[in-house]
Amino acid sequence: MPQSQLRPLNVLFLCTGNSARSILAESLLNHWGKGRFRAYSAGSFPTGRVNPLALELLAHMKIPAEGARSKSWDEFAATGAVEFDFVITVCDKAAGEVCPIWPGQPITAHWGVEDPASATGTDAQKMLAFRDAFRALEHRIRIFVELPLAALDRLRIKQELDRIGVQMPAAGDADRTG
Repeated sequence: MPQSQLRPLNVLFLCTGNSARSILAESLLNHWGKGRFRAYSAGSFPTGRVNPLALELLAHMKIPAEGARSKSWDEFAATGAVEFDFVITVCDKAAGEVCPIWPGQPITAHWGVEDPASATGTDAQKMLAFRDAFRALEHRIRIFVELPLAALDRLRIKQELDRIGVQMPAAGDADRTG
């Protein structure tokens, strides 16, 4: 980094189960990145299925999620796997785990978001948890895709990613999920 945009920048979103937050982030970046980014997701202990509420919300928001599946991060640590420019954890548990060595020395960051899959209550309360996670991730991703990456060195990009990781949408921001 910085690099000319001859190819999309590869971004891996990590979570423990790869069923909700990392799936949302992957779909959002592939949508908002407009071909400049190629997002992937994986989990340290994947559940083996994408949470249906994540897929329902993405469909409602008209964010493409075809091919979304819960998979292990081992898939991306193998020889010949995709080389990542960025690896971003979206859950605190995954952030604290010993991650594989990623080829290409990607810039890493932590963007912790509360796990909507662990929400309890009515279906409406559970969907609200997914909407909150969606809003937080979308807010951060939209800031990320606007960064002038080609003009920044690795240290500055890392600082910006860390800054983005604590950003939350303002209470008064328009809620796309409404």
